[in-house]
Amino acid sequence: MIVMQPVLEIYPPDGFALWPVAEIEAIGYLPLSGELAPAEVGTAVMRIARCNDIDPEHDDRPARPADPLGSFLHGLLTFDNLFAAGGMRVTDSSTGITFLPGCCNGLEDWRDWHEAVDGSGYASFGHDPDPLAERLADTVRLTVDAEQSDSRVIELSSTDLRHLLDGAENDLADFLAVATGWASQYLPDHFTPVTAALARVLALPATAVPPKP
Repeated sequence: MIVMQPVLEIYPPDGFALWPVAEIEAIGYLPLSGELAPAEVGTAVMRIARCNDIDPEHDDRPARPADPLGSFLHGLLTFDNLFAAGGMRVTDSSTGITFLPGCCNGLEDWRDWHEAVDGSGYASFGHDPDPLAERLADTVRLTVDAEQSDSRVIELSSTDLRHLLDGAENDLADFLAVATGWASQYLPDHFTPVTAALARVLALPATAVPPKP
């Protein structure tokens, strides 16, 4: 069985205290879906905000607010092009092979997968490793590390990959729904810009943002 999940690269919270987060002991990947507990949602929002927590010194964004919460959220709420380290994880349980996003790949580019199915027939997803998706007739080959001649691969039909991408998009939409409820409780004063930013970084339409509970 082949499973595709949108995943966010996460790190230990290191004393983060602006809102509740899950205890993470090592670097890993958090699958995003509507099944996350509130503390896991908090971890995901923290990580996405940290990915964009860059001082506005060399661009025309406004200065950071003085308050700790506003300062931490500043990049998330002011960058035009947001980044969320991660991507799509594909696991073939019959072979034990896992295809992971490489370094510098972001969830915001997950729709690049459609290039492998209905576009150019080629899509890459970061480096170190160098994961690659290629369409070969009606089959899509997922190479775990294209820089290795003996890399392990996962093969599936283009039809199956379309179905997996539809499911992954549903997972992202479900995560956005639970994150909306979470934001209404933990970030009520920043609810509208935070949920809009999350929709953008997940490459979901603005209409996917549920109304404030």
